[in-house]
Amino acid sequence: MSGPEFEGIEVNGGVAAQRCGVVAVVGAPNAGKSTLVNALVEQKVAIVSPKAQTTRTRLMGIALHGAAQILLVDTPGIFEPKRRLDRAMVAAAWAGAQDADLVALVVDAKTGSSRRIDEMLDALKARPEPKWLILNKVDVTAKEALLTLTAALAERLDFEQIFMVSATTGDGVPDLKAALAARVPEGPWLFPEDQVSDATDRMLAAEVTREQLYLQLHAELPYASAVETERYEERKDGSVAIHQQILVARDTQKAIVLGKGGTRIKQIGAAAREALASLLGRKVHLFLHVKVNPKWEEDRGLYREIGLDWVE
Repeated sequence: MSGPEFEGIEVNGGVAAQRCGVVAVVGAPNAGKSTLVNALVEQKVAIVSPKAQTTRTRLMGIALHGAAQILLVDTPGIFEPKRRLDRAMVAAAWAGAQDADLVALVVDAKTGSSRRIDEMLDALKARPEPKWLILNKVDVTAKEALLTLTAALAERLDFEQIFMVSATTGDGVPDLKAALAARVPEGPWLFPEDQVSDATDRMLAAEVTREQLYLQLHAELPYASAVETERYEERKDGSVAIHQQILVARDTQKAIVLGKGGTRIKQIGAAAREALASLLGRKVHLFLHVKVNPKWEEDRGLYREIGLDWVE
């Protein structure tokens, strides 16, 4: 196989027609959408943290199963927007479902139903796409509560299929992946077989560093930061030099990111560098600096850089 032009794949001695389709993965913040996308792709393509609203932009993970290429749009969690950035994130979530072959609603089974879930169900009722319900985190949910929740959600919306999975442990994920592969329509692959995401290396680099900010500073620096990749330079020795700025709104936040004597930003940089080297398969030289900009959320250029549309 050499890429999207390949006509078919041998399956059990025969040649199966290629299949390819878009699956929009939607849900409330912290439902485990990114963890599920990573599990289906079988490689990390979306950042994950214990904090809600980690994903900010539409990010496509590309999963393969037999002759099928499943294009998974990992969307920001749908929540009640308060700021321009919030509005842009929610707009990106619903835009990710536009023209999808299937909408997969991921619900945190342990948390259960909520007003936010009710609002999403109402919004999905008006959409023409087939809907699947994926109950996640079933490994930490009591069986009785799980069955009650499933019945309540199925009564609210006519889901084509319902799956129970644990994206963290992998329980139920292979069955879900096989079902998605069988459900996407016949058609040629849109990406080469070795491509796992449509995100550029620049965007992935920014996401990896932002993930470290969440993981290392999530209690101290909730959402008041962004990462912009200023330069991404391929070097002759095969390595890559990445220059990034971490944007914060106040001097006190800059001090938190830097840490005493610069220790925190060194730790963030070391962890991000290691993750990027693994992701890109090459040596990475990562240069970070912190910039205070009280109005970074009003920078149209930054929205373009991180893959969000400007929303009035």
